[in-house]
Amino acid sequence: MPQRRTMFAAGAIAATAAGITLAGGVPAQAIANGEPVPDGKYAFSTKLTMTGIPVLGGGTRNSACSGALITREWVITAGHCFRDENGVRVERPVAASTVATVGRTDLVTGTGGHDVEIVEVRQSATADVALARLAEPITDIRPLAVSRRAPKVGEVLRLTGYGSLTSANATPATHLQTGQLVVESLADSTLGVRGRSPNPDTTPCPYDSGGPFFRESRGHAPQLVAVVSDGPSCPHTELEIPARTDNIAGWIRGVTGR
Repeated sequence: MPQRRTMFAAGAIAATAAGITLAGGVPAQAIANGEPVPDGKYAFSTKLTMTGIPVLGGGTRNSACSGALITREWVITAGHCFRDENGVRVERPVAASTVATVGRTDLVTGTGGHDVEIVEVRQSATADVALARLAEPITDIRPLAVSRRAPKVGEVLRLTGYGSLTSANATPATHLQTGQLVVESLADSTLGVRGRSPNPDTTPCPYDSGGPFFRESRGHAPQLVAVVSDGPSCPHTELEIPARTDNIAGWIRGVTGR
């Protein structure tokens, strides 16, 4: 799924999406000009590693997306991370193996966290959002809460992801990255956000597709409001277009039981 404008997370590894076509749905990527996350922070952050995705005409490819643990058994990500050979979003894992790595900040030196297979996928009918069920529950990591409150223009949101650091020769990062973006507009199923910190061009990149945008406030747990969905090649100072989750919180709760 590299080339975020076409909704595929960058390069030779592209994540596929699922059996419902959405207007404007396209994959997104990892965080350019962000900063490394301290070990153990934002433990709900998730990397999805897809191995053996069928390719039209034969053969397979590998890819990756980002996401977040929102209940003990469910991860939220971008809908386009699960697509068949024809680029159609589907409600099933499309790769021979899709593994969620949760709670491991550094994928090379880290020893904690969990690696759990994805066994079920559900797609939102109105947004580029998918829910992926884990083969077994994760009980020692606090899930990210899903907000029902729409973000406001001017609100600062934090993003985490395991995507590439640039669109050029994109490769998934091995250490969780983070940055902040500010909300500039709201639409029915998307937001418009722009880079804020640590740099004005802090933006998602390939393989950041599905990464969580969440609000932080002192004394309160983080709250999910959107996931990485679409945007220009990174880094950039233009608008990024994440998929809203606050206005599908009822559907999320219906699927996950939370």
